[in-house]
Amino acid sequence: MTFRLKRRAAPRTWTVPRKGTKWLKRPGPGPHAQDQSMPLLLVLRDVRRVVASAREARILLRSGSIKVDGKVAKDLDRGLGLMDTISFAPPLDAHYRVMKDRHGKLALVSIPSTEAAVKLGRVRFKHAVHGRKVEVTLHDGRNLLVPANSPYRVGDSVKIALPDQKVVEHLRLAPGALAYVSGGSHVGELARVERVEVRNSSQPNLVHFKEGFSTIKEYVFVVGQNAPEVTIGEAADR
Repeated sequence: MTFRLKRRAAPRTWTVPRKGTKWLKRPGPGPHAQDQSMPLLLVLRDVRRVVASAREARILLRSGSIKVDGKVAKDLDRGLGLMDTISFAPPLDAHYRVMKDRHGKLALVSIPSTEAAVKLGRVRFKHAVHGRKVEVTLHDGRNLLVPANSPYRVGDSVKIALPDQKVVEHLRLAPGALAYVSGGSHVGELARVERVEVRNSSQPNLVHFKEGFSTIKEYVFVVGQNAPEVTIGEAADR
């Protein structure tokens, strides 16, 4: 696998100009798929423009000034995807969360410093492991060991503290829940869950919303009950 990508082949979720240098940085293997994440180098150089070159970005990382999900970033290949947080040390002293705008592009939403210490994760898989425990896999690749009687189900969300990954709150995918749509024609919108339709076929399950539309369950990210537990941002708010 090459470590670079032609600009014209870059995923449409990336917020980079379509014209420019021929080659771009390819995100390394990590928690998010390539078309759902942007490498840290592009975020620093092309999105935030805090550096002008890859050399300056490497110097910045060596200084320990950048944190991703509460940990000091050391790899420019690291892909940043949905709900990831990135923090800049002083003098920049800024914090952002990666969200999607109404066009489905990855965007940085400014958040307060206290919110950079928490993150929402969507439960993708759940299976039993040795020791009478259950392993829960989140959308960003994190694995959490929980008791066998834990109420977490696929499609639910958990609010975790960073970087120790301690579960702070459980958000169920149930009628009345507030959800963020992460894909499809309603990407970037907030909507209230009306019901979940389980289909007994190879077709994916559907989630119907009170706003009058529906989407597949995979695109539904529960973010709260009465209000979002994290800042969604003006570009993504309904």
